[in-house]
Amino acid sequence: MNKSKESYRIQKIVTLFVFLLFIVKFFAWHYTKSVAILTDFLEYTVNVITGLIGLFSLKLSSKPKDIDHPYGYGKAEFLSSGLEGLLMIFSGLFILYSGIESYLNANTIQEIGLGIFLITFCGIINYLMGLYAIKKGNENNSLALVGTGKHLLTDTYSTVSIVFGLFLIKLTHYFWIDIIIAIILSILTLYTGYKILRKSIAGIMDEADNELLSEVVVLFEKKRRENWIDLHNLRIIKYGSILHLDCHLTIPWYFNIHEGHEEIKILEELIKTNFGESVELFIHTDGCLDFSCKICTKQNCEVRKFNFQKKINWTIQNISKDSKHQIE
Repeated sequence: MNKSKESYRIQKIVTLFVFLLFIVKFFAWHYTKSVAILTDFLEYTVNVITGLIGLFSLKLSSKPKDIDHPYGYGKAEFLSSGLEGLLMIFSGLFILYSGIESYLNANTIQEIGLGIFLITFCGIINYLMGLYAIKKGNENNSLALVGTGKHLLTDTYSTVSIVFGLFLIKLTHYFWIDIIIAIILSILTLYTGYKILRKSIAGIMDEADNELLSEVVVLFEKKRRENWIDLHNLRIIKYGSILHLDCHLTIPWYFNIHEGHEEIKILEELIKTNFGESVELFIHTDGCLDFSCKICTKQNCEVRKFNFQKKINWTIQNISKDSKHQIE
């Protein structure tokens, strides 16, 4: 199954569960009047909205390339994730406001036992669905699905604190604990929303993913062939579940077109074997120049003009440069 389509199918399942838990949390708040459960319910409203937005973005990003969108529609996931982050930030601010207001009005809690049972049930389902969404999102390079999963996990952590607080209230009858929990939840929600928003902006702006870039560079260095004299101008851009990679590969100048193509083919197979089929590669070949002899490890080269001096190991710092590596 196409990864984008699989992500869309999983998002539909997650959204259905989120909507059902949304109803359960509403009844939990209705019977208990707990401000902590109210804030949890309000946060879950964001889950429902972002779940629907995520469905739309995944449906859009799964569309094939066309003339107007030669790189596909994958960037739609970044917009979806960014909106989710914004909604979480607004939710966190509203939770903070609700907690302060409840403290000023000195509200009390009812039916604590029922509230504990309903919220615990929601927490377990949330946790399982969150782990599944993140796992599949990482496998399919789906930022929208990963964002949904992280949101569900954040809600699970909130649920644990709520259940613990309700137990304390049931034992001590200190109802101010409910307010403290609400404030802590608001801070956690604000922080998570910021992280999701920050990552989505980075994707829209094509910010370098140093972690992914490091994996690629380590792989190239480990599998390096003697005909790969130099590698530079390496760039990686994400378009939803698609990775776009382009670079310049320096090979011996006397290779014919067929021989040069074989080297590119080996490099492509290396990438797809380790990073899957959802990778687009654009590799430009350069013929070696005189200075290349000093860093070329190729044995028995009949046209070498200069003696080999040293091997330059490929790193993020030098493989991404615009110019070819030279001996200082």
